[in-house]
Amino acid sequence: MDLATRRRRTALFLFFLMPGLSISSWVTRTPDIRDQLGASTAQMGLVLFGLSVGSMLGILSSGALVARFGTRPVMGVGTVLIIISMAVIGSGAMLSSTPAVTAGLFLFGAGMGGGEVAVNIDGAEVERITGRTVLPTLHGFFSLGTVVGAVVGILCTAVEFPVQWHLGAVAFIAAGMFLYAFRSIPASVGRTRGPRSADDGTAPARAAVWKDGRLLLIGGIILAMALAEGAANDWLPLLMVDGHGVDPALGSAVYAGFAAAMTLGRFGGGFFIDRFGRAPVVRASALSAALGLTLVIFADSPVLAGAAVLFWGLGASLGFPVALSAAGDSGPDPAARVSLVAMIGYIAFLVGPPGLGFLGDHYGLRSAMIVVLAFVAVAVFLAPAIGTRAKRPEAHTAQVPASDPALDGSQTARRD
Repeated sequence: MDLATRRRRTALFLFFLMPGLSISSWVTRTPDIRDQLGASTAQMGLVLFGLSVGSMLGILSSGALVARFGTRPVMGVGTVLIIISMAVIGSGAMLSSTPAVTAGLFLFGAGMGGGEVAVNIDGAEVERITGRTVLPTLHGFFSLGTVVGAVVGILCTAVEFPVQWHLGAVAFIAAGMFLYAFRSIPASVGRTRGPRSADDGTAPARAAVWKDGRLLLIGGIILAMALAEGAANDWLPLLMVDGHGVDPALGSAVYAGFAAAMTLGRFGGGFFIDRFGRAPVVRASALSAALGLTLVIFADSPVLAGAAVLFWGLGASLGFPVALSAAGDSGPDPAARVSLVAMIGYIAFLVGPPGLGFLGDHYGLRSAMIVVLAFVAVAVFLAPAIGTRAKRPEAHTAQVPASDPALDGSQTARRD
């Protein structure tokens, strides 16, 4: 691997680390922010709706923006929005302003959703260049960021460090990472067309991906597993505090355990995918998440529920990156395919937080998680749609342009 590619890969690690650090910093302080806002569980669901709407708008526009401008500017703008969002959320908490916190979450969702496809396409390009698996490790750095952010959040919660200064410091650190990483990302990756025109030939190709039945099944898997991951990111500390009676610091510690399990699953998942294939790994992941959710929902022991969160985290760890790899590997126009399944997955972020909030307000958060459990159970049966890991094509096949990467670490730059 040459120096430029190595620096680019390191930059992509940081582009995944930053949103993980940011989101866990927010999540671990949700009990304190809720108290400062004086919000009920249902009202917190509405606050989280800002995150959902921003995420959906970002993901809906990301594919077209990457095709028009390339990955670099889309990643850059998305990360800047994430950095700004931390400062806005902290200011809203300080002022006890629900609209400001909601606006901050909207910015965070737009930045993360907008940059999601771009970073994955750039990561797939590095896979193509190096012939090494990169995507699971990239998502592992997101989870590593959540672990670091959660640990810091636990400490800040325990010593009652002001939320606004905590999130402001996160924004400052992320800004430094961004300035270091952005210069190593090359331009033009992922750009497939200039200004749109009626005869550019892109519309029929993009319409066709909606008709791919296997791709829609992959989207169903990513919907279920994204809901399992997102439910923990949005509600796990409050679920442990309100549902199992633990104190806020311990609730944040349980979330840190979830994030650590996610990190372990993503860094180690590549070995199991290479050994057993994608479908068995996704099925086992869904079963693990279902087991963890079942114990968290129905076990009355806080200790058992806290331990079960580790199964939940391990199970949710690989669904998103493996489904993205399978989607990009399922046919022509990988960017459009990744954009489609990512959009389906973000439906979980759109309807999940407020939906679970309203259910939790009426039936309790533990009962509300039964909905998540049902979706994960469906993913067990959809797992065969993920397919097997792509095989390395023969050397005589044609070269694929750099702007059309496939999202599977074993696939090279050649395909029929």
